[in-house]
Amino acid sequence: MTPPPYHSSNTKRSTLAELVDQSTILLMVAIGSLILILALLILFHENANATKGYKLRTLEYQRTQLLLEEEIQQMQIAEQQALEQLQEDPKIKSMVQAKNPTYVTGVEAVAVR
Repeated sequence: MTPPPYHSSNTKRSTLAELVDQSTILLMVAIGSLILILALLILFHENANATKGYKLRTLEYQRTQLLLEEEIQQMQIAEQQALEQLQEDPKIKSMVQAKNPTYVTGVEAVAVR
């Protein structure tokens, strides 16, 4: 009996140069794919940062506007509470002056009298 051949005559054996070429092409495709994936990730990340920056700028503008409105309202409140404004109020002008006012002195309670 003869031993079986390791490869039949129909099997094509690849040479070392062909294997090196195939592995080089496979490596180039893998590196190219990795670069493409990383570029897309960077693009999405930068897009998210730009969107956050736009939102932040919009919120800062709204905050500035709200602070300005608050300051205007505080000035209006102070103007309405000013003594000159109170003295010119028609309700206060229509009040009658108290005759013979009695002032409480000492530690006595008002309800004692």
